[in-house]
Amino acid sequence: MATQIEITDPDDPRLADYVRLRETQLRRSLESEHGLFIAEGEKVVRRAVDAGYPVRSFLMASRWLAGLSDVLGGTDAPCYVVSEELAERVTGFHVHRGALASLRRKPMPTVEDVLEGARSVVVLEDVVDHANVGAVVRTAAALGIDGVLLSPRCADPLYRRAVKVAMGAVFELPHARFGDWYGAPDLLRERGFTVVALTPDEDAVPIERAVAHERVALLFGSEGHGLSPRWLRAADVRVKIPMAMGVDSLNVAAAAAITCYAVARSRT
Repeated sequence: MATQIEITDPDDPRLADYVRLRETQLRRSLESEHGLFIAEGEKVVRRAVDAGYPVRSFLMASRWLAGLSDVLGGTDAPCYVVSEELAERVTGFHVHRGALASLRRKPMPTVEDVLEGARSVVVLEDVVDHANVGAVVRTAAALGIDGVLLSPRCADPLYRRAVKVAMGAVFELPHARFGDWYGAPDLLRERGFTVVALTPDEDAVPIERAVAHERVALLFGSEGHGLSPRWLRAADVRVKIPMAMGVDSLNVAAAAAITCYAVARSRT
């Protein structure tokens, strides 16, 4: 059972895992160095533990202890009990969902692991916003996509904001990061995937005519510029989402939701 430890000093070194959670650069360095990530909120903490991520510690206000009593009863990790005001001073934001946990990362699957047996995968090129990555992962999981593959510069799916937006789907849906981004299109084709690039270009094929393939890799580009010219050229087919009222593009998470739904419908 977790040992409950009351802490009143925001500079207590035992709270180091939770310091300044909104400072992205600091957190990247700290989390990479120590191999950890942060889960926020009762549901997400529970899903992380259920997925087998080892717990380093918990941080929560006393009123959240009862809701996670079963989780606390199944681990010997320390639970730091603090006031909500102190939690805000340490983390840099109001922890309105009351519970945080620091967990150890597990080894990320390889690209080959994710592709093995998959019929459909989402591929993200340089999507740098953590909320967008989390939303794409949550959508992909909900609509039956088998995995998510990331370019080297994509945001971290286990960063707190991504985990929160994904509501823990990042713990269940396999994801991996390409090492050789240049050779990725050829690798996907060698594994039998039809490479489908999403683009607003006028000469692209309407989406409903292009996603019904036995194995499909759905490519989505960065928030600002979309897919790079190289990936657009490398795709087997370029598709677009028909839009009205002069709207020329959608947020990458919205585009992924529509496309994943089209794939799901083509298979029912």
